[in-house]
Amino acid sequence: MVFEHRLCMGLVFSVCVSGCATSVPRYPLRGPLTRDADQQPFSPAPREYVSPFVWDGADQLLFRPVSRALAVDPAGRARNVNAYDEVANSSWFENRIGSGPLSASELGSGPCAEQVLDVNMPAASWVIDRGKPNGANPGFRVNIPGVGKFMLKADTEAEPQRATGATAIAARLYYAAGYHAPCDSVVYFDPSLLRLTPGLQVTDNTGVARPFDEAALQALLAKASRRDGLVRMGASRWLPGKPLGPSRYEGTRDDDPNDVVAHEDRRELRGARLLAAWLNHFDSREQNSMDVFISVPTASGKEWGYVRHYVLDLGDCFGSAWESETLTRRLGHAYYFDFEYAARDLVTFGMVQRPWERAARDGGIFNYFSARDFDPEAWRGGYPNPAFGRMTEADGAWMARIIARFDESLIAAAVSAGKYDADSSAYLTRTLIARRSRILQRYLTRLSSWSDLQVKGRQLCGVDLAARTGIAQRAHAPRARVLTEESEIAAVVHADQRGTVCVELPLTAATQAYRVLEVDTGTSQQPLRAYVYDFGERGLRLAGVERE
Repeated sequence: MVFEHRLCMGLVFSVCVSGCATSVPRYPLRGPLTRDADQQPFSPAPREYVSPFVWDGADQLLFRPVSRALAVDPAGRARNVNAYDEVANSSWFENRIGSGPLSASELGSGPCAEQVLDVNMPAASWVIDRGKPNGANPGFRVNIPGVGKFMLKADTEAEPQRATGATAIAARLYYAAGYHAPCDSVVYFDPSLLRLTPGLQVTDNTGVARPFDEAALQALLAKASRRDGLVRMGASRWLPGKPLGPSRYEGTRDDDPNDVVAHEDRRELRGARLLAAWLNHFDSREQNSMDVFISVPTASGKEWGYVRHYVLDLGDCFGSAWESETLTRRLGHAYYFDFEYAARDLVTFGMVQRPWERAARDGGIFNYFSARDFDPEAWRGGYPNPAFGRMTEADGAWMARIIARFDESLIAAAVSAGKYDADSSAYLTRTLIARRSRILQRYLTRLSSWSDLQVKGRQLCGVDLAARTGIAQRAHAPRARVLTEESEIAAVVHADQRGTVCVELPLTAATQAYRVLEVDTGTSQQPLRAYVYDFGERGLRLAGVERE
């Protein structure tokens, strides 16, 4: 039986190698897709989409799981992956830290650049023109002539400082990772800057309207956090364009001709599960996103434009606390109502300890946010996310390669945007670094973490992120081979202590040949296959990359 098993595996391997080593090009001689064509202007603007919180929660927790249980639709390869196993820039995602070095100052400014509130403006220059009817954190919108509009949100009395700082930090991390995020910052200001527009009203989700007058404003400010007499609030710059409502995590918009890839099959939405897990963004539902119609000038004067997709409302990150202590402990470990855990309890009579039962409130203002019981593979949001549920190993490895680029200095730079006290900042930085290591240990050691591939003459060079970040020791020295129809040719490999690995292909007499290069860096279970065009003394041309 052992011999038959080995013979079978050998035949399968031979078929795979022969298929990869064929002289018929698997990838054409052209560069990978780097820019999606989903920002082509069109008209008219899409209609607004309204997503009721209660309905979406019921749909994702109850109705959708039942309907999906009857469907045969396994999550295959993401449909918007290019030839280099990466994601092209699009209306959803822009390669930032994944495409080159990012300085601490660049990460610190994030999506804001110079678009921040000036707290040294004259009194009564921040005009309140709208109240904030919904959400956990109270607030209002200010409209500053010549500057723009900002939504200001206060912390709750139960959680001073946490949410405002979390929003600013998480927005910078999401933006650096590649997502479209708003300019969120923490501001300390004198209340004399505010001027209330008379007659304002707010209407909440239940349809109840109430005045937002001076009494309501003062009540809000009285509960806000303060430092040295100044009010602390989170300031979010108003998004550009025309709001269209939330982005959906499945399907497409039938009124957007550019939207042709089902959202649950987009790698950046699937892989966002790991980014949410890192920060414990458990409230990663469609209501915490926004589509906007970006207008493009035309000679006719008719409204043309395209849809851009934003992530919003990241204040739940880093240990949100709810009124229910039991539910607070569960956040990040289980859905609000979790059929799987309920079934386990039924079968085991509740004798098996659940991960949140080991949680300890040792995070200070960050409550139960820690790395001690963090399992990135088991992490769950408040309720199922259709795209998160279809994340494959390859999607997770892609996001892990992005998270690996956030070194300790960049994480500290992001945390500084929260304007916490020194002890809280230090705790959050340590915890994010530790949770990052858990993610990298899980998702950089199965599929190859050899990344940032570049051709240098007859060498193909890249960075082994598992080795560079120190999360995996090499089981053996890096090795590579060139697969051809006739044979396997060993290639010379050069590696250094910083994780740089260069593979030198042997020179052949051919003026042009299609090569399959298999590289095993020694830190992951599976090798990487690079498909190159070999032009002899003129060098190489990388055509495609596969991590299987």
